[in-house]
Amino acid sequence: MKADILAGAVVGLALIPEAIAFSIIAGVDPKVGLYASFIIAVITSFLGGRPAMITAATGGTALLMTGLVSSHGLQYLLAATILAGIFQLGWNLIQIGNQAKFISRAVTIGFANALGILIFKAQLPQLFELPDDVISWHVYALFAGGLAIIYLLPRLTTVVPSPLVAIVVITVISRVLGLNVPTVGDMGDLPESLPLFGLPQVPVSLETLQIIFPTAFAISIVGVLQCFLTANVVDDLTNTSSDKNQEVKALGIGNFISGFFGGMAGSAMIGQSVINVKSGGRTRLSTLSAGVLLLFFLLVLNQWVAVIPMAVLVAIMVMVSIGTFNWSSISNVKRVPRSETAVMLTTVVITVFTSNLALGVVVGISLNAILFSRKLADLVFVDTLLSPDGNERIYSVAGQIFFVSINNFLKAFNFREDINLVRIDLTNAHLWDQSAIAAIDKVVLNFRRNGIEVNLVGLNEASATLIDRLAIHDKTEYNKILP
Repeated sequence: MKADILAGAVVGLALIPEAIAFSIIAGVDPKVGLYASFIIAVITSFLGGRPAMITAATGGTALLMTGLVSSHGLQYLLAATILAGIFQLGWNLIQIGNQAKFISRAVTIGFANALGILIFKAQLPQLFELPDDVISWHVYALFAGGLAIIYLLPRLTTVVPSPLVAIVVITVISRVLGLNVPTVGDMGDLPESLPLFGLPQVPVSLETLQIIFPTAFAISIVGVLQCFLTANVVDDLTNTSSDKNQEVKALGIGNFISGFFGGMAGSAMIGQSVINVKSGGRTRLSTLSAGVLLLFFLLVLNQWVAVIPMAVLVAIMVMVSIGTFNWSSISNVKRVPRSETAVMLTTVVITVFTSNLALGVVVGISLNAILFSRKLADLVFVDTLLSPDGNERIYSVAGQIFFVSINNFLKAFNFREDINLVRIDLTNAHLWDQSAIAAIDKVVLNFRRNGIEVNLVGLNEASATLIDRLAIHDKTEYNKILP
């Protein structure tokens, strides 16, 4: 319990500036992101399917809100948040978590690497875009001191998470020396009361639905993708498994309730999840502690939280970016198949240059599917055997016949050979789609045009059913036109 509670304390403190920053990205008051982080973290701690994973307001979903907020305001965003939660509950009903298996390890590594880069990139303004009245080397010194504590303290003791010690020590140093450096309080006003229930003040009409639908749908998709990928990362870190369908359900309920309490939509946070695990968090208590202590810090210790230097929180996030990046993906680049390296790099490049996690993942998955299909297409083999009397040719086909592999399949047949009968043995083959059936039709009809009889043998039940439905080579109207 101690490790989980202390890890939750670290995450709760780190969530404050991030939630404020994400609120600013979305164009809403800081309390909108802070309330969302508290509500969603608490709900997913009880209902989620991945213990120790942190779910709260995120940059990936915040980026999708800017257009709606700028054109229609906060109330429409709250309505979109509720609708996004409903969509995610719908995704759970169709067991969308079962589709997480289509996200390959190359895409997951690419996502983690891109996120590590984006997290690091997001910290740079806090170090290099400082107010004129701030002495930069003070900020750099606090930043370096924070990193030193984070990485050196664990060599002496792990009783207390080093990021938490860094926050306390650097804050005390800053206050004692009276340093004028950016603090959490400079990011925005912290809430001073509990979130209150309320209905979004929007007309209940089809027009409202048309306005919020695109944003809500996009948020629901990005939220699900981030859940899958973050759960995969935490699974790897803890060497345990997760129930992704349950996690999507919990996220949907969290977003649904968040909208009624003035919070924005959120999703899984890979950075904070890594902080939690690296700090010793392993159970649901760590996630619950993060949410509860976040609110405690805001309502009870807000004056102290407000003076925490941003430099030490930047140090923590740099630690997260370093821990998130899969460094072995660089050292193993020569050992991993080129296709997987291409998928990983494509995911990284698209995600980093667009700052769109969903787009990077979708492109990575699509490229992975294309490259895998090409590999599968090369695994089609056709062996031939001529009968002793020279009148019959047997073609034995092995492999998966579908739209990518049909060219290799068709090249194997000699339509001008002087024989009477062709037997195509499909015992070790499977016909998958309309393109495969069209290829079979082409082979049969071409042989018949040259006066050669064709027999298909060895079809499995699924392939035979597909031929019965779609093939034309045995249809009367086509046989009549053959010479």
